[in-house]
Amino acid sequence: MIQENVSLKPYNTFGLDVQAKRFVQANTLTELTTIIQSTPGQEYFILSGGSNMLLTQDIEDLVIKLNIKGIEIVEENDDFVWIEANASEVWHDFVQWTLARDYGGLENLSLIPGHVGTTPIQNIGAYGVEIKDTMVCCKALNIKTLKVDEFTNAQCQFDYRESIFKKEAKDQYIILSATYKLTKKNHHLHTNYGVINGELEKRGITTPTIQDVSEAVIAIRSSKLPNPAELGNSGSFFKNPIISNELYESLRVKYPTIPAYPIDEQFTKIPAGWLIETIGYKGYRIGDAGVHSKQALVLVNYGKAQGIEIKKLSESIQNEVFNIFNIHLEAEVNIF
Repeated sequence: MIQENVSLKPYNTFGLDVQAKRFVQANTLTELTTIIQSTPGQEYFILSGGSNMLLTQDIEDLVIKLNIKGIEIVEENDDFVWIEANASEVWHDFVQWTLARDYGGLENLSLIPGHVGTTPIQNIGAYGVEIKDTMVCCKALNIKTLKVDEFTNAQCQFDYRESIFKKEAKDQYIILSATYKLTKKNHHLHTNYGVINGELEKRGITTPTIQDVSEAVIAIRSSKLPNPAELGNSGSFFKNPIISNELYESLRVKYPTIPAYPIDEQFTKIPAGWLIETIGYKGYRIGDAGVHSKQALVLVNYGKAQGIEIKKLSESIQNEVFNIFNIHLEAEVNIF
């Protein structure tokens, strides 16, 4: 049943009070297809976890809130297990579900906000791991044909926080589920990020399990990132920029302590949080829009900020970073 003038404040992690002119919920694939069939010629705004968006205005398109859940083991052998999770499963809950069964591969992605359906769109990643490392395929509903198409890992065209669903297939599909290939034994741990090793050492752990790595990641993220239930935010607001090695070397002359992660012989990744902190924006606040005091990569809503105010703050940061470092910061969140 389509409702009118529904506040989306409970449905986005920034806690922004914008209105959906029309709003409907879909709990199954059948309900989803029925909604689309009964509203021909409409534009749709697909809403899942609401964790990777900044809403700056009321939504004129029909908002479809997805509530399609379920987890299923579709295949397994002695070494691996293939698990299909539906789009509306809470990502962190799903990660914990896998860890409880000693399935490895997702532990570094613990406590990332959002739902499973976001993972193939964003190619989410943290601490040296990206979803492309474990995702085998995903299923998506073609909005025009109402056919369910399957995309292999290669067909998703994954890149750093990128996929086909943010490029040529944007707004053409609704992600229904994703399937991940995880290890059942001989887990390959990714603890090369110093902060993870440091947290494990602090806990006196020398031979960590996947559960230990997850708990370390949760502790690290909890110490730096605000809980959206307590302080409106969308996690990392900007992508970590990838710059030419020539630019990096020129910056290193002026900023000898600039942190960097080599990509290849031509490019280097620079932490966006360091750039924002260096220009003095960490902890900055104007009205109820601000930059988090513990992690400069996170923009926050202190209560009654409007989306347009957070957007303006993000643009100020982008302009300042470009003026000082000649680096363009790209928003990781989707801005509407």
